Amino acid sequence: MPAGDGRRGVTTAVSPKALEQAAEWLVRLQEGATNADRAACEHWRDSDPQHALAWARAEKLLGKLGELPPELAMPVLTRAPSATRRAAVMRIAALLTTVPAGWAGWRYAQAQPWSADIHTAAGERRVIKLADGTGVTLNTASAIDVRFSAAERLIVLRNGEALIDSGHDGAGRPLRVATAEGVIEPLGTRFNVRRRDCSTELAVIEGAVRVTPAGAAGEPVVVTAGNQTRFNKTHIAPQRGLDPSLTAWTMGMLLADQMRLDELVAELSRYRGGVVRVDPAVAGLRVSGAFPIADTERTLDMLVSTYPVNALSRLRGYWITLTPRS
Repeated sequence: MPAGDGRRGVTTAVSPKALEQAAEWLVRLQEGATNADRAACEHWRDSDPQHALAWARAEKLLGKLGELPPELAMPVLTRAPSATRRAAVMRIAALLTTVPAGWAGWRYAQAQPWSADIHTAAGERRVIKLADGTGVTLNTASAIDVRFSAAERLIVLRNGEALIDSGHDGAGRPLRVATAEGVIEPLGTRFNVRRRDCSTELAVIEGAVRVTPAGAAGEPVVVTAGNQTRFNKTHIAPQRGLDPSLTAWTMGMLLADQMRLDELVAELSRYRGGVVRVDPAVAGLRVSGAFPIADTERTLDMLVSTYPVNALSRLRGYWITLTPRS
């Protein structure tokens, strides 16, 4: 059997259906396959170039099983109840979608574990009251560290998004919120802060905050209520009026006003596991409405019923592609 993607290169596209079938065969062969099973697998592999590419990825993954997390290692590939077996197949198929890039990403994730003081999973929201009375509402897939000392109250937003209601500290310690791009110091306020790729997005709902970029040599900038901005390590964008959609997540909604479909799907993807892709033919379709983030399947159904798109499902719903309705 082939040992890898070979001359085709690791970036060759492989269909989700073929990857799911490869995962099925991988599990089946580890369950104590017969000669007939192995022959059937070879026939499947040789019957379609996509099958050959998918199996090449499966063999690469098989070679890494000794390093996989326990839930993907050999014990999961033994005989188990159908539900457990199906879950194992889906997790393996998910890894296969991005091997070897996905493998490198997994290894990096192990080096950067979820060691934050407080964090949320995809689709989860969490409300926390800190010791000083500061309220923090964490959005999906977010993480903070809380570092209170005799000199200051520090909240480090490691990733994701948080709505913060600053509390009063009797000891007079300043409250600061830090991201990789800089420090936000609330002046008795309520604000929303979100980390993006290389920037921090800030929306001030009440009061005011002082922003100091991490690498800035100039004076800090005060952002007042009803305004929003974005900053990186060296620059703060001009303030502009607050967009109400930025905090709609606190009410469980995703608001869209003539938003591109691909942009809406990118936001929706923050709240669900798996992959949602948009066909370029409908990526620029303008979408408006209020969509529930706690039920992403319902949101996808709303899009399909309202706009000229279909939702093509693969890998038992793990991989969904929005395509033009024919």
